[in-house]
Amino acid sequence: MSLNKLNAISPIDGRYRKKVEALADYFSEEALIKYRVLVEIEYFISLCEIPLPQLANFDNSLFDDLRKIYEEFSSEDAIAIKEIEKTTNHDVKAVEYFIKKKFDELKLQDYKEFIHFGLTSQDINNTAIPLSLKEAMNDVYVPQYFALLEELEALASEWKAIPMLARTHGQPASPTRLGKEIQVYVVRLKEQFNLLNDIPSAAKFGGATGNYNAHKVAYPTINWQEFGQEFVQEKLGLYHSFPTTQIEHYDHMAALFDTLKRINTIILDLDRDFWTYVSMDYFKQKIKAGEVGSSAMPHKVNPIDFENSEGNLGIANALFEHLSAKLPVSRLQRDLTDSTVLRNIGVPFAHTMIAFQSTLKGLGKLLLNKEKFEQDLENNWAVVAEAIQTILRREGYPNPYEALKGLTRTNEKINQASIANFIDTLEVSDAIKAELKVITPSNYTGI
Repeated sequence: MSLNKLNAISPIDGRYRKKVEALADYFSEEALIKYRVLVEIEYFISLCEIPLPQLANFDNSLFDDLRKIYEEFSSEDAIAIKEIEKTTNHDVKAVEYFIKKKFDELKLQDYKEFIHFGLTSQDINNTAIPLSLKEAMNDVYVPQYFALLEELEALASEWKAIPMLARTHGQPASPTRLGKEIQVYVVRLKEQFNLLNDIPSAAKFGGATGNYNAHKVAYPTINWQEFGQEFVQEKLGLYHSFPTTQIEHYDHMAALFDTLKRINTIILDLDRDFWTYVSMDYFKQKIKAGEVGSSAMPHKVNPIDFENSEGNLGIANALFEHLSAKLPVSRLQRDLTDSTVLRNIGVPFAHTMIAFQSTLKGLGKLLLNKEKFEQDLENNWAVVAEAIQTILRREGYPNPYEALKGLTRTNEKINQASIANFIDTLEVSDAIKAELKVITPSNYTGI
């Protein structure tokens, strides 16, 4: 049975494939193989540039031909490597043999033993994976993040003057403005993104136990640590972790996943708030012809986009949390648990991308129900009690908090008239009474 969207086990390769297919260029098995080939080729070129004595007569004009091996890498090439792996039972060794075959085709047989020279498989994996992760972040994640951020900034601006009854502990509280409440999320997201930018994309490169043992024994006069740092940082654009064991310690990658998790948590918080606002009738939702909200109730227009986002963010965060907790832990100089775990890093990214798109879609459906905002404010005149008692404190009025508590903590309806009547009983000047009567739930919204 051939794999298709209907028989895929994971919904990210089935139902949601269209939303996340851009990630396949970075996190699929084919992508991992391609990035491995890239690292092997660039490493060989760097050895030529030293040059090692045996590579001193290598024709540097052939570098472009070598780079075409990964630049023009195809699905057929990936299949060929997987065929080799059936024999080697080792994925990185299969890449090495594939490149050696390409060298044969280019009549470069004399140089092919310098492919993967002195390296262990983790020198390839721990550069290929961080490189693919960095490029996935820049090419896929960041544009999606900014699309969502820009939509929130636009809504914060559009609705900046809309007064809204705040609710703390689910109860009416001092009024706020809708735009300001959205701006809270904008600032939170920006601050976490700034932290994200400070996390280096770290890579390991140093041989079987991180000490360049094989390199040094073969060529003891070359500064291999300097070479490795230059290769990782200048050629690949990553941060060189040194010293390491056989594997990169993944501390920076864990920090990345933790920060991505916090960004997701902020968006999940936003999803729940907007879901609640819809349930409070603060927003209607745009209706699309032909869509059905319930199989039984024809009137239903459900906030399913926010719900979809919340669910996918939960899955993403569970995986990000496992990745950040597991990857930095490895027995002695290396165990294999990181290998199978790393193959899954694209999964939480996929669920995150689904969530971002769902939140964006949900925001795009919102129709402001201004009358409901106004109605809630009008029905909750008790919230101006804070304003009145604060001005009375300013004026030195005795026990103002207690006076307002007596007025408002009853089951009787508090409205504009009852507030005005209370103000009239206060032993303050007419100017202060006039100042107090100007305060309404709609204008008591702070800065």
